[in-house]
Formats: sequence, C-alpha cells, structure tokens
Amino acid sequence: MDPIRYGMIGGGQGAFIGGVHRTAAAIAGNWRLVAGALSSTPEKAKASAADIGLPADRSYGSWQELLERERALPEAERIEAVAIVTPNHAHAAPAIAALEAGFDVIIDKPLADSLANAKAIAEAAARTGRRIAVTHTYTGYPLVKQARRMVASGEFGAVRRVMVKYTQDWLSRASDIAGNKQAEWRVDPARSGDAGAFGDIGTHAANLVEFITGQRIAAICAELTALPGRRIDDDGAALFRLAGGGRGTLTASQVCVGDANDLAISVYCDEAGLHWRQEEPNTLTVGRRDRPTEVWNAGANRAYLPGDILGIQRTPGGHPEGYLEAFANIYAAFGRTLRGVAAEGDEPGYATMDDALAGMKFIRACLDSSSRGAAWVDLSSIS
Repeated sequence: MDPIRYGMIGGGQGAFIGGVHRTAAAIAGNWRLVAGALSSTPEKAKASAADIGLPADRSYGSWQELLERERALPEAERIEAVAIVTPNHAHAAPAIAALEAGFDVIIDKPLADSLANAKAIAEAAARTGRRIAVTHTYTGYPLVKQARRMVASGEFGAVRRVMVKYTQDWLSRASDIAGNKQAEWRVDPARSGDAGAFGDIGTHAANLVEFITGQRIAAICAELTALPGRRIDDDGAALFRLAGGGRGTLTASQVCVGDANDLAISVYCDEAGLHWRQEEPNTLTVGRRDRPTEVWNAGANRAYLPGDILGIQRTPGGHPEGYLEAFANIYAAFGRTLRGVAAEGDEPGYATMDDALAGMKFIRACLDSSSRGAAWVDLSSIS
C-alpha cells in the first residue's frame, strides 16, 4: 500500500511526543511525513522543520496555514491525514478544522482538555465522516493484546478484581517545573485542562483496564491531591466498578519517588490472575491455584501466540520490543484503516472515538468525585 501522506501539528524543537510519533510512523512503514506546522511560533516552526528535513515549501508557520495551503494542492500531492501532538488545550481547534478540511486525524491522548471540547471533536468527526484515532500507546503491546484475548475467551471465568497503577517520580520536587517545557504545561490548567496526573497518565491506566477486560468503568470514587503550590493533581487513587460487576483500584501519580514509568496491571478472574508490567513488557504472567505459573513471552517466533499478534512483532523472542514499537503498531493499524485494509483479530488496533470519550468521562468523574470528598460517581451521569 502507498504510505499515508501526513502533516504534523506541534512536535517541534524541545517537544517530546512529536519525535515519538514521527519515529512510530516510520517504524510502521505505511506513513510518510510530508508537511508540518511544528510550533505555534512561526520562526521556531520553520527551524524545527529544517531540523528534520521537511522541505521549506511544506513547512508552515501555523496549523491554519498548513490546512489551507495543503488543501489547495493537487489531490495526489496534498496530505491525507494530520497528526496532532500539541499540549491538550490545542487539540480541539486544529482537529475540528482538519476534519472539516477533509483530512483524517491521529491525535495524542487525552482527546482534549475538557469533555466539552472532546465532544466537539467527536461531533465534527461524525458530521464530516472522517476517521480519527487516539494514541493510547500501551494497547499496542503484543502481550497486552494477548491478555485481552485470554480474558475475552472466557477460559478464566468472569473478571473479579483489577489492580492498576501508573506511577512516576519526575514531578516529585518543586524544582522539577522550572525550565522544563514538558512539566510546565502539564501543571498548568490553562494548557493541560482541569486534570494533571489523572489526565496525563491516569487515562492510560483506565484505558488499559477497559481494553484488557473488555468492560467500561461504570462508577468511580477518587481522591486527587497535589504538592503545595500546584494547581492541579499530581497524585491520586481511586476505587472503581466495572460494568460487568468486577471491582478495582487505580493509582496514578507523578510524585512517587523511585518509580520511573511504572505502569502495571493485574486482572483477577474466577480461575486465573494475569499480570503485565510496562517496564518488562515482553512477559505476561498467568497464575492459577492448582497449576504451575505460566510465563508468556513476546517474539515473532513464539508460535503459541495467535497469528495476528505474531504479525505485529518484528524481532525474535529475546530481542526486546517496547514503547516505540507499540506506538508503531497503532500507526500501522490506523494506516491500514485509512487504506481500507480489513483489520485482523478482534479490535481495530487503536483507540476509537468511543474509547477516547470514555477516557474524558473518566477524568471528569474523578475530578467530580474528589471535589465531593471522594464520593461515588456514576459515569453514566457524566454528560
């Protein structure tokens, strides 16, 4: 298939996630970056484009200019999709404009800075008929997909309890903010939205729960806190109930000293418990009462894995694949969707609009619950 020609909004000099998206798209192999508006500052946008080899005539000083000028190009030359990798507050406007200009969109999570803006994006996608994907990275790992497959098969019985944590320490000191571009916008409600850690990484934890169990979080009771002087949460914990009746706990923190990027999940069913950890992503442990513990390993030569899961791995077992490759699996899957290639397996390979809106409702419910002294909030009441 011909690569998807795409333009990027955001992700210029000093940004983190833009480089991740570009690398993932390159690994996927079915995307080609041809244009960009890489910064809200025109001079920085041009310099950023030069740094990564974009031609000067496809480097734009604003996302508005990118959409206008690309749309005017011949159909065979213009971009087909837009990757949006800006801070949260700058998601909605370019996403809606891109959809209305006839371009598909791949966008970093969370979908927007507020539920209202997220719903506006969803309405634009429905109105225009364009496609949109959200990059919840961790669902791209092969053994996360295998865990989902095992739970869905019913061989372990019903889901009873889930324990998920996503803990980091990069904001554990007051001094971590000053001069740190990535930290500055994440602790600023004007750019991050009303949630901090729970919006940034709590949404990943919630998405992982829903992806593996195949169930939405139906109700939540959360307590969010922050270090003195900070305006939005950098730490929190929640109890939750799944739509199927299971119970769970979720912790999301960016101030847990000693934890670099510790996303870990345990799913306990009637007859087995499944355990996966992002810092050791190539193993999945399955424990039972009356049988030896199983350790499943990732790898393109692990014939015991289903064919569609083998098909998204690039190296033999023992040659670790990780974050960038998982991200690439999302790009590859969305690229196939845009080209009309049928998905293999039991899920599309990327977070859909329904998944992204569920994440936004999760954020809103956690904020509401915490503001009411950790009261239970039914997510069906969030609108």
